[in-house]
Amino acid sequence: MSIMKAVAVDIDGTITDKNRKICVNAIKALRKSEDKGCPIILVTGNVLCAAKMVAVMIGTSGGIVSENGGFIQTRKQNLVLGNIEKCKPAYKFLKSKYNIEKTEFSDIRMSEIAIKRTIDVEVVKKTLADFDVEIYDTQFAIHITDPEVNKGSSLKIVANDMGIDISEILAIGDSENDLEFLEVAGLKVAVANADKELKDVADYITKAPYGDGAAEAINKFIL
Repeated sequence: MSIMKAVAVDIDGTITDKNRKICVNAIKALRKSEDKGCPIILVTGNVLCAAKMVAVMIGTSGGIVSENGGFIQTRKQNLVLGNIEKCKPAYKFLKSKYNIEKTEFSDIRMSEIAIKRTIDVEVVKKTLADFDVEIYDTQFAIHITDPEVNKGSSLKIVANDMGIDISEILAIGDSENDLEFLEVAGLKVAVANADKELKDVADYITKAPYGDGAAEAINKFIL
């Protein structure tokens, strides 16, 4: 196994518990990784400002992939990659059929639209099948995104700006929107609570769930 030069980690459900409370053990492991010189990249469906707050408070330095790859912040640039104009007619059509609501702060998203999980995701996918959008269920929200970008394609840009190869990144995730960034990473880890799709591609499945699982992976492969 190659030496990992960075860790890319999802936030909700991966370094938190099921209620989005951040895991103390995960924070400790992330900080130890940074102290060792292995930077942390946050890869999330959250808006950039929320992810940036997490990055500052934990002390991560590798960059941020937010909005499921639609908006990134690297050491060199801020870049909107997803086209929210693709998402707006899809959301309008879905809302005309079902009583749905956007998540809190969805209107400040630059590249996608997030809705509350008051509707089955398969219904959303079927209803919007004729629109040029991708649908992700993160277990915390349903995201209507631009199919031209995802966490994996955007992580490649972050890695390039860091001057490392994507194969030198350890990726840790839990839900279906993490699949693409696990697939491109050199070492793929699914926490114990992860969706089956992630476990099927993972090189390692943690024994512990949620943030304790992320800490387990970092301690095993980085520390």
